[in-house]
Amino acid sequence: MTLSPTRVPATGVRRLTATLYGYAFLHDLVLLYPVYALLFADTGLSVWQISSLFALWSVTGLVLEVPSGAWADAVSRRLLLWLGPLLTAAAFALWVLHPSYQAFALGFVLWGAGEAFGSGALEALVHDELDRLGAAGRYARVMGRARAAGLLGVMAAMGLAGPVLELGGYPAVGAASVLTCLLAAAAATRFPEHRGARAGGEGWAATLRAGLARVRTDRPVRGALLLVPAVTAVWGTLDEYTPLLVRDTGVSDETVPYLLLLIWTGATVGGLLAGAGERLGTTGLAGLLALAALALAAGAAAGTPAGLGLVALAFGGFQLATVLADARLQRRLDDTGRATLTSVAGLGTGLATVVVYGSYAVAGSATAHGTAFAWFAVPYLVTALLLAAGARAARGRP
Repeated sequence: MTLSPTRVPATGVRRLTATLYGYAFLHDLVLLYPVYALLFADTGLSVWQISSLFALWSVTGLVLEVPSGAWADAVSRRLLLWLGPLLTAAAFALWVLHPSYQAFALGFVLWGAGEAFGSGALEALVHDELDRLGAAGRYARVMGRARAAGLLGVMAAMGLAGPVLELGGYPAVGAASVLTCLLAAAAATRFPEHRGARAGGEGWAATLRAGLARVRTDRPVRGALLLVPAVTAVWGTLDEYTPLLVRDTGVSDETVPYLLLLIWTGATVGGLLAGAGERLGTTGLAGLLALAALALAAGAAAGTPAGLGLVALAFGGFQLATVLADARLQRRLDDTGRATLTSVAGLGTGLATVVVYGSYAVAGSATAHGTAFAWFAVPYLVTALLLAAGARAARGRP
């Protein structure tokens, strides 16, 4: 029997999306996430040592972000997507088998490398496979659902970490985390990839040079690339401080996880709305950012549990805007340097995140967390104004 021309692409899309959603869920179903800081402290590390580990993790990701994207373009995106979780699995195994500052440091280097391998490669592979199947218009919807699947993995890990820790201690939590990383690597091997090396004999260095040259010379690409960190970095950093924001509302420590679940439910819903959000356009995206910024400021400044509902609404808006900014960038790229330039955007996000961490350290030390969160709504209002101005200028050009 011969399959109809429409059935083959539909089957291919289902295989791709099923693999993507499973991979995203398993990638973030890491039971060590909620407790690894406790592992460090219980091993006897000082606050300074723990902070230095986080810094090492960030630096590793920043250094490898763009080269790994160029490698993905030159060799294989699927290869990097299954290598990354294997490096992370090795990191977690090292932590629980030989808990010490040196082991934690090496583990963070491995983990940072693993995360860098996947950044850029995943978006590029998914977009180009959808494009091959004639479904590139579904990219935002698909990636929004993938982000939602990842958040479900995070929430599941938060729920499972406590019971597993109580039953088997850190070795059990570590073993479960290694297992989910191995499962994520196995899922990544099922990604379709209908492409070969694109850089010819010159290798990844030529791909990297070509990608950076495009950023310098192509203004629309540069604008779309800068939008990604502008949308992603602030709320992606604030999420680390949400437990402190919640506790400052006066609730008991036992209630904090439930209110955090409310906030992350908002972010999950935002990812699921990405398909509908594609119709917003530039002016609509500006309006979305402005509304989310106002919700963040009002909800955080209220200092009450009810105000956290507005924070959840804001995080949903920011998650949606993050997916739309990524889709906007992907539409302006071509196959040969897609992972490279997506990684450049990731590098920009990483650098901006470091700035936000430093700024929050100053703001959070000088004022309440609710006030600090409200102040960090300002960059989104500025971005919204710039987008709206750019849209008006584009309409006025002949």
